[in-house]
Formats: sequence, structure tokens, C-alpha cells
Amino acid sequence: MTERQISSSTLVLGGARSGKSAFAEQLAIESNLTPVYLATGQAFDSEMEKRIAKHQIDRGTHWHTIEEPIELLETLQTESRHDRVILVDCLTLWVSNLMMSDKNLETEFRSLSASVSTLKGPIIFVSNEVGQGIVPDNAMAREFRDYAGRLHQLIASTVESVYFVTAGLSQKLK
Repeated sequence: MTERQISSSTLVLGGARSGKSAFAEQLAIESNLTPVYLATGQAFDSEMEKRIAKHQIDRGTHWHTIEEPIELLETLQTESRHDRVILVDCLTLWVSNLMMSDKNLETEFRSLSASVSTLKGPIIFVSNEVGQGIVPDNAMAREFRDYAGRLHQLIASTVESVYFVTAGLSQKLK
């Protein structure tokens, strides 16, 4: 991977197993700042517990990990510092978590987007592109796809850089 200067805010999109998280992690490491991994996933079953454990092992011990499934904005405001880069993985899990809570998703999305420029250190958002496949067959899945798409558009319009990753190859969109 070639050297890149880290943007103050970045969105990395891609499909499942596209290499988006590895690309985002490399961006964070290349910043030479303390890397902070803000995980939005929750281990509701043994398969997810294994996935989380594998991700933690793969990242290594030099990452500081924070697990926060719902209060993303508050955590970013508390943890953001000039000497840190925060990698949020991932926004689509956050959307799922919000859908299962009593939060107003549109309000949460607008608040997150508005806060990006106020954070003290660089931020990298990772998210699954879910709008390029077939139309889901049930209302909840369509609602999730629609929310994720709206969030992606909002964050992409706010951040400094946007990448799309396919088959481990990144393309800079913005």
C-alpha cells in the first residue's frame, strides 16, 4: 500500500469481505497517531464472539479498543484527541443497533454528521455498502438498506475523503 496523508475525516465503504476494514486500519496505522478502534458490534451469539476475537487478534495489541454500540457521537466527543486516530467499525452495525433501540435515527445521523468537523483528531468511518444488491424481500431489511444509504450520503458529504473498496483494492471517490 502506498503512503497517504491521513485526512481529518474519512469514510471507507465496501461490501462484505471487500477488504474495507483492513484498508481503514492501514490508513490509521499510516497516520503515526495512536490508533483507537471504536467497535459498534455486539456479540449476541458465539459466532459473533469468535468474529470479534479474531478481529482483535488480527489488529494486535497496539490498538486501544472501545466497544460502544449506540452512543457513537458521545464516545467520539469524549475520546477524540489530536494524538489519536479513531476508526469506527462499522456504521452499518450502528444503524442496526439504533433500529433496535428507541433512538431517532435521522436525528442521530444529523448529529453525527454535524459533529465530524468538531472532533479534535482524525476519524475513519467504515461501513458496508448495502444498496448495490437486490431489493430486500421484507420491510425491515428495506428500511435498514434505506437508512444505511441515507447515512452514507450524509457522512460522504461531510467528510474530507471517501474510499470504495472492492476485492482489497481501494478507489478514492472524494
